[in-house]
Amino acid sequence: MATVRPRAKGHPGYSETHPRTEETAAIARRLAVTACAAWGLPDETAEAAALVVSELASNAVRHAWGPTVRVIVDRPSDDRVYLAVVDRAPRRTPELGKPGDGDVSGRGLVLVDALSDRWGYDQLGPHRRPWGKRVWSELTTKE
Repeated sequence: MATVRPRAKGHPGYSETHPRTEETAAIARRLAVTACAAWGLPDETAEAAALVVSELASNAVRHAWGPTVRVIVDRPSDDRVYLAVVDRAPRRTPELGKPGDGDVSGRGLVLVDALSDRWGYDQLGPHRRPWGKRVWSELTTKE
């Protein structure tokens, strides 16, 4: 069940915590599509958001550790969609690679980079001993 973060003004944000399993990418994708529909955004924006958040979730499942990941879908302003995945691997940071034609993996962050206005990560917790990281992306809405 999604946690809804109501605001006095603007759009609600959504977040869910799920087991760190392969199914989480599909769940994250559905959350993004549902949130975009609730916000009245067009299919094009919903599809981009779904692809980006599923790639972020897939990377967390594949490269992090710990039992769960947190998926965040938010709309901080009328023209922005914020997508993030929180995991427990603060030192395993995302790196944008250049996959070759024959490579079967390594394209996820290339897609995130192409669809996002900006993306990055933040370590969470004390500077010397972070407990996790949040990998995030921001998209411009197309209304």
